[in-house]
Amino acid sequence: MDNTAESVWSNCLAFIKDNIQPQAYKTWFEPIQAVKLSGNALSIQVPSKFFYEWLEEHYVKILKVSLTKELGEDAKLVYVIKMENTYGNKQPFTEKIPSANRTAVKSQDVDVPFNNKSPELKNPFVIPGIRNVKIESQLNPSYTFENFLEGDSNRLARNAGIAVANKPGGTSFNPLLIFGGVGLGKTHLAHAIGVDIKDKYPEKTVLYISAEKFTQQYIDSVKKNNRNDFIHFYQIIDVLIIDDVQFLSGKTGTQDVFFHIFNHLHQNGKQVVLTSDKAPVDMQDIEQRLLSRFKWGLSAELQTPDFETRVSILKNKLYRDGVEMPEDIIEYVAKHIKTNVRELEGAIISLIAQSSFNRKEITINLAKDIVEKFVKNTKREVSIDYIQKVVSDYFQMDVSTLQSKTRKRHIVQARQLAMFFAKKYTKASLASIGSQIGQRDHATVLHACKTVDNLSSTDKQFRKYVEDLAKKLSL
Repeated sequence: MDNTAESVWSNCLAFIKDNIQPQAYKTWFEPIQAVKLSGNALSIQVPSKFFYEWLEEHYVKILKVSLTKELGEDAKLVYVIKMENTYGNKQPFTEKIPSANRTAVKSQDVDVPFNNKSPELKNPFVIPGIRNVKIESQLNPSYTFENFLEGDSNRLARNAGIAVANKPGGTSFNPLLIFGGVGLGKTHLAHAIGVDIKDKYPEKTVLYISAEKFTQQYIDSVKKNNRNDFIHFYQIIDVLIIDDVQFLSGKTGTQDVFFHIFNHLHQNGKQVVLTSDKAPVDMQDIEQRLLSRFKWGLSAELQTPDFETRVSILKNKLYRDGVEMPEDIIEYVAKHIKTNVRELEGAIISLIAQSSFNRKEITINLAKDIVEKFVKNTKREVSIDYIQKVVSDYFQMDVSTLQSKTRKRHIVQARQLAMFFAKKYTKASLASIGSQIGQRDHATVLHACKTVDNLSSTDKQFRKYVEDLAKKLSL
């Protein structure tokens, strides 16, 4: 038989296809091209260095078996890595990589495991749980539609989520942007959509990730010169769920790469689900082209639940935990914790714990004590306006003076302190802080934060300012 590189590789692929999942085959084997056959050594071209490393880590055994069937026990595999240089010249150059280690040999048997990789050669996306042939979804299976109770405050968002889960990428709700305040169930609903999709469509690749982690992965990929691999990885996802997308605010590089990933997914009928603490119209320091895409689908708000919904949430929580509680106590907790579902459930858990640990009967008085402590100890996020007022009062000046253009030293320092605490105590971007404290830019805020850090370590009086203000703001 007259073997060619193409025929040998085609037979290998047929064997591999029968032995791994379809999604894994499509992702990791369809892009490979047979280059040449020299004796018992087959050369295959892979799209990137990361691709080669992934094959070595996850598919070395099946490659060995398939190649041995075709070329015998002495079969060898040579990888040819297609590279793009940074000057835009698309002509590839090739590099022979031994399949077991980095010694100066042309190739080695594929059955020698590649165990000596340095940490920087591992998956550049650092997504915990990626192993074997599947991408782990990072979903929490306890977050389901069943335990996300419907009420007037969340009906639109919940029903849109169910529609998306029934037909991912096939509804007009793409992207689906779920927005609302802290503790109202955005993350729960996002996970519930993903969990339901995985149940209905197990072959689909679903990935949940926070915008913060996405940003860190992007930064790492740039440092390691793996940006194209980073983009390629996200473009193979069928359902991408990004939590707290407002975290991309002010991060132009991450916004740019997300823009390209979003376009690719959307054009290919993939589903994108986003959560945010703000509606698109209220997002600051997000590029207009990205905001316009957020508005392509549906923006659904989660509002503060009404009293009846809060009672239902508590009853459902107690039922799931197998705990009984008098109706008047449930209603008391629901009446006094109004703005946050997370706090609501936290209070009921604390009430059950106190009763169990101290062997006390659950009474209205015990409920009052728990709710009072819980509300008092719940950390609130102070506003930039409040920070400016506290700092201005401390230095005995008006807020308008603090925001003014004057370069008088004591006013400049007050302004810098306000910027420092705004960065410390709020989630606002540097640009947003600057615009609210005297129409400054993000570079001014960054400089202010560095100045406060430096002066705190060298100037005793200034350090006292910082300590005093920190106490006032943390009350």
